[in-house]
Amino acid sequence: MTRRTEWPDSPEPGGPASGYGAADGFAAERGAAADEDGARSGRRSRGGPGARGGFGEGAGRRGRSGTRGSGSPSSSRAGEGEPRGSGEPRDPVEQARGICLRLLTGTPRTRKQLADALRKREIPDEAAEEVLSRFEDVGLIDDAAFAGAWVESRHHGRGLARRALVRELRTKGVDSAVIDEAVGQLDADREEETARELVARKLRSTRGLDRDKRLRRLAGMLARKGYGEGMALRVVRQALEEEGEDTEGLDEPF
Repeated sequence: MTRRTEWPDSPEPGGPASGYGAADGFAAERGAAADEDGARSGRRSRGGPGARGGFGEGAGRRGRSGTRGSGSPSSSRAGEGEPRGSGEPRDPVEQARGICLRLLTGTPRTRKQLADALRKREIPDEAAEEVLSRFEDVGLIDDAAFAGAWVESRHHGRGLARRALVRELRTKGVDSAVIDEAVGQLDADREEETARELVARKLRSTRGLDRDKRLRRLAGMLARKGYGEGMALRVVRQALEEEGEDTEGLDEPF
């Protein structure tokens, strides 16, 4: 029977979570991770260099001595996370929770990415499943939001087409139905517009080359970014025509 661990810092499912990466629970969980990291490095997390008796100082001493506190909330908080040194926590659920918090700090992750990390750390499957399900409940894991943000960022930032985006999301363990919905935000017109922008930026560097070499270089660039052969040829041919190149015979596949 699956054991449920109460985490008071996280909102209950259906509570006031405000979306992907912005749930109220996320702030509390991230605060815990920041406190934990401060404890491990011996830094005082509150009160500055002159503080006495604060969480960061006490945790720092515990980290250096290899001992844990006895029952106080701050001592149990400092022990959370990946096993490290002689003071590693014994509760696999708390270990899993700490690992996930650190991985989520600074960048979103898919459920599979986190599950793989927990498996690598030899966290028992039952504990991993409990933590991952809990994080999904409070919105700290959201594969649909991850996929949507990935598509938007990689299309605008790198000019990747749907084919390449699908390939990348699959490697991150996103479900096929979620991928289809995410890449659906890119229609054919938008893809072609982006392809034209990519060719326009690259066109100048190909001047001086013969026509066929320019074609291969420009079309190859689009192919690597996931654009289909037909669209790539059409976009490159139009760009070369606008520069005065003779494009007769360029209808054949490259």
